[in-house]
Amino acid sequence: MDKATTQAPPTLRLHAIDNILVATRIIEKGESVAGLTTQARIMRGHKVANTPIAEGQPIRKFGQIIGFAKSDIKTGDWVHEHNVVMGELSHDYAFSKDAKTEPLLPAAERATFEGYRRKNGKVGTRNYIGIMTSVNCSATVASHIAKEIERSGILANYPNIDGVVALTQDNGCVIDYRGVIFDTFKRTAWGYATNPNMGGVMMVGLGCEGFQIPRFKEAYKVEESDLFRTMTIQETGGTKKTVAAGVAAVHEMLPHVNNVKRETCLASDLVLALQCGGSDGYSGITANPSLGAAVDLLVRHGGTAILSETPEIYGAEHLLTRRAASKEVGEKLVSIIKWWEDYTRRNNMEMNNNPSPGNKLGGLTTILEKSLGAAAKGGTTTMQAVYNYAEPVTAKGFVFMDTPGYDPVGATGQVAGGANVMCFTTGRGSAYGNKPCPSIKLATNTDIYNRMIDDMDINCGDVVEGVPLEQKGQEIFDKILKTASGQQTKSEANGYGENEYVPWYIGAVM
Repeated sequence: MDKATTQAPPTLRLHAIDNILVATRIIEKGESVAGLTTQARIMRGHKVANTPIAEGQPIRKFGQIIGFAKSDIKTGDWVHEHNVVMGELSHDYAFSKDAKTEPLLPAAERATFEGYRRKNGKVGTRNYIGIMTSVNCSATVASHIAKEIERSGILANYPNIDGVVALTQDNGCVIDYRGVIFDTFKRTAWGYATNPNMGGVMMVGLGCEGFQIPRFKEAYKVEESDLFRTMTIQETGGTKKTVAAGVAAVHEMLPHVNNVKRETCLASDLVLALQCGGSDGYSGITANPSLGAAVDLLVRHGGTAILSETPEIYGAEHLLTRRAASKEVGEKLVSIIKWWEDYTRRNNMEMNNNPSPGNKLGGLTTILEKSLGAAAKGGTTTMQAVYNYAEPVTAKGFVFMDTPGYDPVGATGQVAGGANVMCFTTGRGSAYGNKPCPSIKLATNTDIYNRMIDDMDINCGDVVEGVPLEQKGQEIFDKILKTASGQQTKSEANGYGENEYVPWYIGAVM
């Protein structure tokens, strides 16, 4: 890709009606930039007022309200937590106003990648054996099984297998089998077991837990096979016997899981998870809209992209409801937003608690500001469907899934929904990866890309230097195809993914 030939201006004005500018470098107090003199030191990614803002008046970024002035703000003032409150907003949801029929490329013109086509028609980008657990009590045994297989070196004889991964979790026992925790975890576990990036699965339980493996198998009408095995510690005879039996069972599975080969598949077989973490003031300017441009490309090629993290689209949901394929789709998103408002109230929290200390250090002041940037990951196409956590994603195109904003929990829901590749934007430098779903890291600024070069796959910081969003979107799309074809990501090279399986426990733990 051609390098940017222009230097970034010291500030950016993102919309004609904005009353703030975003600093692209440290601007010292008293410095003259963009026709104003700064009244304080402004850090990169932070905001400076470009006009007086009276107490109680809205503060606008991206042409949208991100908060209200807590006190009078002078031209050149630093605009952040000390002088901004979130306030109350009333959005016009304008259901489906901007929905449109997306022009798809003919099949002959669609991009391709080399993937693993499964018997059910789904396509994997990786080929793992997962050692899953029904309860925290079996986590150690599952880990021992995976480690024994890795330590033995036997995987060298099976080059088509990416690894054996223990996917452990910290619940599964003290839950009501008739309740929301059981239903959500059952859906999550089944989603991982049937994710196309899983070549084979073994589920290990203790035996007396609330999440009973036989009940799980009955719910999904699944039987033992060469690619799906189960066992419990109590029935098998204890820890050592279960580890030995598990290792033997994996040895039997290996040739069956290895008996695949990559073949040419269409980009329409891709299901892309969209994630962001460690966001900063650049996220909504560089990496997120660049990823949005890649999503628009993927949709044109017939693929699917899943936007999630409901608390991080809060305040920007009206931009998504306008793109809903139908009023019903838009209303489902609004009902989820209302559920979150009630959920946080019941737990003595508020939605504006979401921006983390790191987000705020990076220049994000309110959840409204963060959400406007985060929603940009979803591109511009019609929102075809809204899913509950870990539900199977069956629609093509751009969709939304309800998840928390906590990255491992959100990504777990997306992978359970069927995602076979992931893009993860970060401005502060998140350390994250996922197995079985490869995660591509997109840096929002050049500084973090250079500082964490061994973790970042693509630098989006050059967007502020003149690289067009469409060009960066194409670069990301090309990287998605290469990753889907087997090219290793930085997070895979660093060994991330085994500890990032974190199901969402919504209900009461008894």
